[in-house]
Amino acid sequence: MNIKQPNFPYMIRDLTTSDLDQYNALLRYAFQVTEQELATAGWRDDEIKQSKFPVLERADILGCYDGDHLISQFAVYPIQMNVFDTIYPIGFITSVSTYPEYTGLGIMSRLMYQSLVRMRQKGQSLALLYPYSIPLYRRFGWEIVSDKISYSVKDRQIPEKLQANGYVRRVEWNDPSFMDLHTRFAQKTHGCLLRNALAWEEYWRWDEDDTCVAVYFNASDLPQGYMVYLIKEDVMYIKEMIYLNRDAQKGLWKYIHAHESMIDEVRGNTYRNESIAFEMEDGDIKETIRPYIMGRIVDLDAFLAQYKGVVSGSEGRIHFEIDDPILEWNRRSTTLVFQGNRCFSSQESADLHVRMSIGTLTTLLLGYKTAGELYWLEHIQGDAEAIQLLDKILPHCPPYISDYI
Repeated sequence: MNIKQPNFPYMIRDLTTSDLDQYNALLRYAFQVTEQELATAGWRDDEIKQSKFPVLERADILGCYDGDHLISQFAVYPIQMNVFDTIYPIGFITSVSTYPEYTGLGIMSRLMYQSLVRMRQKGQSLALLYPYSIPLYRRFGWEIVSDKISYSVKDRQIPEKLQANGYVRRVEWNDPSFMDLHTRFAQKTHGCLLRNALAWEEYWRWDEDDTCVAVYFNASDLPQGYMVYLIKEDVMYIKEMIYLNRDAQKGLWKYIHAHESMIDEVRGNTYRNESIAFEMEDGDIKETIRPYIMGRIVDLDAFLAQYKGVVSGSEGRIHFEIDDPILEWNRRSTTLVFQGNRCFSSQESADLHVRMSIGTLTTLLLGYKTAGELYWLEHIQGDAEAIQLLDKILPHCPPYISDYI
């Protein structure tokens, strides 16, 4: 579909697989991937192009053209996300890039708006992205919804007294027990994405050949956790560690300790928004925390229709003033009724009032920040009683989002 807009000299249209060369060239330029870096990672340029072919086939990608020349692009990758035990169809924004000589012309904002309109039409009420500029995306209604904690544990600090009832076995990367474990984990973990075929392809795309998968099995031989890791230059790099219970967590750390003579350090990431230092016998480890994923509600009515994040048994009625800088259908003055574990919009009156942006509402409903925190930071304005009520009826449970697509 071609979109020609008044007083806009460029053409917006869908990208297809025939645009692969231009799509890849723009990505390479925008993210400054050099030939040397590709060679170091063991990739050839033609392999990079082919690796992005499935994205062009399965994602919804809008491009802006100056004549026949692709100058900007914005991709929406369809995937599912667990939001308080409800599976939402969402869009993960990726491949956002513009040639520098075309920046500042409003091209990206047009691509974003058109993409969000399409998401609404497809029933994707929530969007996620990994931001290259947090202030920029905040201006368009996005807000931080998850963190990434990176840790470094010296060999002498690895827990050594942990006991587990099961055992660990290394498996192939495509072992069904490993991939099924992630699905089970995602189905019980707020914020986790349910990886489809393309998400798994992206997951493995840049890994080295020596990357290993280790699965923890309980005493009944049932898989309960796994870790993906690489040992290189005396360091164990943990790409991912998930577990369904405490026994699996202990079993995986026991497995890590079994490598004590091979490594000097363990480095990894966690997305649970909680420090691992407290779990260590020697908790004097290095941890760094940084914002990771931003999100925004695309269609508030559709999002609330599925939302089950209200604390069970809670009740309340608050009048909301909601502003959205780009999506006019989200701007409103309405009463939100919280009842049971649901939340819905009503025209009934309410004694309590709050005012916030769509980004703030997103981070609040996803549990990343409490109403009290957002009120203190002046992201919410309104009655103190309304803030207290919101913190009673909405859980503080930051999303676990580990994927970067």
